[in-house]
Amino acid sequence: MGIALIPSRVEAQISILYEPEVRISAKAGLEALYDFRFEEADSLFQVISSGYSNHPIGPFLEALTLWWSILLDLTDTAQDEAFFEAMDKVIARSNERLDVDEHDFDAMFFKGIALGFRGRLRSNRRDWIRAASDGKRAMNYVLAVANADSTNADFVMGRGLYQYYAALIPKRYPVLRPITAFLPPGDRAAGLVELMRTARDGYYMQTEAMYFLVQINYLYEKNFQASVQQISWLRDRYPRNSFFHTLEGRIYAEWHQWQVSDTVFTEILRRYKAREIGYTAAMAEQALYFLARSQIVKGDPSTALSHLISLEALAARLDTDSYFKVAGRLYQGIAYDLMGERDRAVTRYKDVLQMKRWGASHSNARRYIENPYPDSER
Repeated sequence: MGIALIPSRVEAQISILYEPEVRISAKAGLEALYDFRFEEADSLFQVISSGYSNHPIGPFLEALTLWWSILLDLTDTAQDEAFFEAMDKVIARSNERLDVDEHDFDAMFFKGIALGFRGRLRSNRRDWIRAASDGKRAMNYVLAVANADSTNADFVMGRGLYQYYAALIPKRYPVLRPITAFLPPGDRAAGLVELMRTARDGYYMQTEAMYFLVQINYLYEKNFQASVQQISWLRDRYPRNSFFHTLEGRIYAEWHQWQVSDTVFTEILRRYKAREIGYTAAMAEQALYFLARSQIVKGDPSTALSHLISLEALAARLDTDSYFKVAGRLYQGIAYDLMGERDRAVTRYKDVLQMKRWGASHSNARRYIENPYPDSER
C-alpha cells in the first residue's frame, strides 16, 4: 500500500493518543511496565484494549510485557513467534483503517511502531535483511507521523531514530547498503537532537527515547558522560528494571571503571540469587563475565576463573553457544595462561574454535594458541 504524507496537524489531534482516559491509563501502564510491575501494567493496558476493541493500540500494548520478557533473556527464542503474531495483528488492524482512510493517523502511528518493534527483534536475532526491510517499510509511516504534528515530542522520535540510523547503518553494516541505498539520507546529529527532545519532553515515549540514547551513546558515539547521565536517569526512575541495571554495569565496564562495575554486578548477582523479578540466568551470566574480566585486570586470575566456572554452569542450560558462553570459555583460557597452566589454557582456546563465532572470538583464540596471553597482546 502506498502512503502519502499527512497534509496537516488536524488528523493527529483526533488521535486516540489524545483521549484523556487513554493518556492516564497508558502512561500509568508504561511506568509500571518499565519498573517491571507487569501485572499492574497488563491490568491498565487491558482497560484500553477492552474500550477500543478494534483499534491497533490494544494488541500493541498487550504485547509490551512479552517484549520485555524476551529482552530479559535473548538466548531464549520461545516467545518470538507470539510477539511476531502480536505485531502482525497490530499491522492488520492498521491496514483495515488505512483501507478506509489512507491518512488515518492512528493506523500510521501503530503500523510504523509495530514494524519498528518487529525489526528490532529481527535485528536481535541477527536477521539483518528482514530487520532492514521492516525498518524501510516503517520509514514512511514514522516520517508521516512526525510531519503531521512536529509540535508533539512523542511523534518526532521515530524520525529521530530514522535520521540517526539511516546515516549510521550504511557505514557500519555494508551488507545492508543495497536496501538503504534508495532511502532518504540520514543525519546523525539531527537524529540525536530529536531523540533528546523526546527524552526531555515526551509523554508516552520519553523513557523509550532515553533508552535509545543510552544505547547510541554507549555503542556508537562512545560518549561516557552522556551514557552515565542517561542510564542514571533510567535507574533512578525504574529501580526494579534489571535490564537497565545490567546495562549500567556494562557501561562502567566499557570504560574500565571496574570498581563501580563490580559494585553493580555484585548487586545483580545478589538479586538473581534472591530470585527478584527480571533477574534471570542471562543477567547473572553477564554479571559473572564482567566480574571475571575485572579480576583479570586486577591480577587475580584465580577469582576470575571461579566466576567463569559459575558462568559455564549457568550457560549449560542452553542448547546454543551464546555470546557470554563463548566469551567465558575464552576468558577461562586467559585465566589459565595467567596462572601458568598453559596446557589447560590451550584446551580452552581450542574449545572456542569449536563453538559459534562471536565477533573476534575465533581470531583471538587462534592468536592465544600461538602465543600465550598476555604476550600475544603486545
